[in-house]
Amino acid sequence: MSSTSHPTPFLQALALSGGPGSSPLIRGLTHTWGPGVHWVCGEEGSGKTTLLRLLASDLPPMAGHLKRPDGGVFWLDLKGSEHDTLTVQACWQALQARWPNWNEALLQELAQALDMDRHLQKQLHMLSTGSRRKVMLIAALSSGAAVTLLDQPFVSLDAVSINTLKGFLEEAAEHPLRTWIVADYEAPSGESQAHVLNLNAQTS
Repeated sequence: MSSTSHPTPFLQALALSGGPGSSPLIRGLTHTWGPGVHWVCGEEGSGKTTLLRLLASDLPPMAGHLKRPDGGVFWLDLKGSEHDTLTVQACWQALQARWPNWNEALLQELAQALDMDRHLQKQLHMLSTGSRRKVMLIAALSSGAAVTLLDQPFVSLDAVSINTLKGFLEEAAEHPLRTWIVADYEAPSGESQAHVLNLNAQTS
């Protein structure tokens, strides 16, 4: 379907199909994501979250396969009630133990910038929707993974946090060795179409 060439591929989908039901939302997708920031865009129900889950191996594919980098693919979903009793600090500490390139200094910087340093000992069920999303975002950006997946990261965030995240992504776009894949309804204005995968075009 869509194929993009990069000199140093980090994550590659080859004829990938899958979805949560018997009729896959993602059908025969071949695409390569290299260094920098890439966007997966589309309308509601176009398969944005499904694709991220497939890329993270959180959802098994129905067909095709993935070539994944040695540095890992970071994906985190804390929406389920099974995470409710974890404190913010305990959540981050558990993740730090799993990611060898975890950047603790960046975590502290982001926690302060996103006003989460005062919530470290709170359990996740005590947090607002926006603050709970901040826990996921701070962990994702601090993970040090070769590929980081972000699903609609700006939802429920305050203006200061949105600007902080946008600034981070602007810097990440120039990174030569790491990849970020962001799913949202549309890419920022002026974003190069070479870095945008439009799922509306895949399903039309």
